[in-house]
Amino acid sequence: MAKRKVEKDVRDDPRYHDTRKLLKKYRDVTWSLELSVQKLKNQFNVEYGTSIEDFLDTVYLAGADLGGTELEHHAQCIERSHKMLQLLDSAVELLRTRHKNGEIYYWLLYYTYLSPQQFRNTEEIIAQLQPYIRDISYRTYYRRQKEAISALSSVLWGYTTQDNLDILELFFPST
Repeated sequence: MAKRKVEKDVRDDPRYHDTRKLLKKYRDVTWSLELSVQKLKNQFNVEYGTSIEDFLDTVYLAGADLGGTELEHHAQCIERSHKMLQLLDSAVELLRTRHKNGEIYYWLLYYTYLSPQQFRNTEEIIAQLQPYIRDISYRTYYRRQKEAISALSSVLWGYTTQDNLDILELFFPST
């Protein structure tokens, strides 16, 4: 008798909806994206003696197709990374402007994960947060950080976040 393959629900996979992991990668992705764009521009200038923009204008005017080329693949990778960063940035901005604790959460996420330079330790982050959160202790910092990430998760993933699945199951039990 053949065994049936049981498909797992994507919501049960802990790799999905991990907002903290996404935030931890933000600086690296931003840096990598900037390097990739700069490298591509320099490579173009050296190889073709022109800017990418001028080259693409010429190619499109000539009716050439760059489909399937290394150039197209590299441009698509850069575009995907850029779109991911835009999605996260817009979610953070929505949290900042619409959530009741948005301004506090924004600065907490900014100094912890989003600022261009990473701070060495929690003490430095707390010092930066002083103008926005008075008398912030280590416990308050970690509690607020967890709240901010949870709120951002709701913006990014809606009510399918891991924390909300149990609540949804109470209202809408699966059969």
